[in-house]
Amino acid sequence: MPHTSPSSATASPAASSPDRPKSRLCAIHQPNLFPRLTTLAKLFAADTWIVLDDVQFNRRDYQHRTRLAALADPDRTHWLTIPTHLPQGRQTAIRDALIADPTSAQRRTAAMIRQEYGTSPHWPVLAQALAPVTAVFDSGKTATVTETSARILLDVLGWKGQILRSSELLARPGRSQRLADLAAAVGADSYLCGTGGMKYLDEAPFAAQRITVVPFRVPTVRIWSSGRQVSALWALATLGSAALADRLRAVAVQITLEAAA
Repeated sequence: MPHTSPSSATASPAASSPDRPKSRLCAIHQPNLFPRLTTLAKLFAADTWIVLDDVQFNRRDYQHRTRLAALADPDRTHWLTIPTHLPQGRQTAIRDALIADPTSAQRRTAAMIRQEYGTSPHWPVLAQALAPVTAVFDSGKTATVTETSARILLDVLGWKGQILRSSELLARPGRSQRLADLAAAVGADSYLCGTGGMKYLDEAPFAAQRITVVPFRVPTVRIWSSGRQVSALWALATLGSAALADRLRAVAVQITLEAAA
């Protein structure tokens, strides 16, 4: 049975808005720990997020870590990392990675986030988002924590899309072919592709299944200036959930218009 978030429906609020054309937008992304603002914006713009959980774990990526930005200065950052053990070495899939010391990692994660954002007027919202994440450290699975951290942020911001996992869907091998098959498996009309992915993506497998590849772009000023580097927690602590949701919704509307063009 495909996994969906507890508050999920089949379409996002933006997709059901009367001034936004209906479109089945799909984002495929690895679970990231409290994802960066640009990553969160891509998931928010989609109707479906396919969690890419059966690819190789990469310690140099954001699969077990994130940059926390200081509340008063987003240019001052430091890493929050979940120490992770790979049972199969470098070949370990994301879904099989294990938290090295769940109790210690749980305490450190909660303490670091409170230290950075506990003085924010929006701290109650962040605390609400943090509680379900710290609760799943007991699973011992890094991916469970990271997926939950993204899902809870989406929930706090009012996203109503569905979440599924790539390990539960059928797809052929080949980087672009696999992504196209995953998008087709959820009935997507359009696939949201980040700027990094556009450098290597072969659009032919998508065209063969009548799926439009939509480049995902965000603004580069104000809160977005650090959006590719730091966790979205900073934006949430700075703006609050309502104001941040408005900014994400504006991006989502623009993306949907491009997909429908």
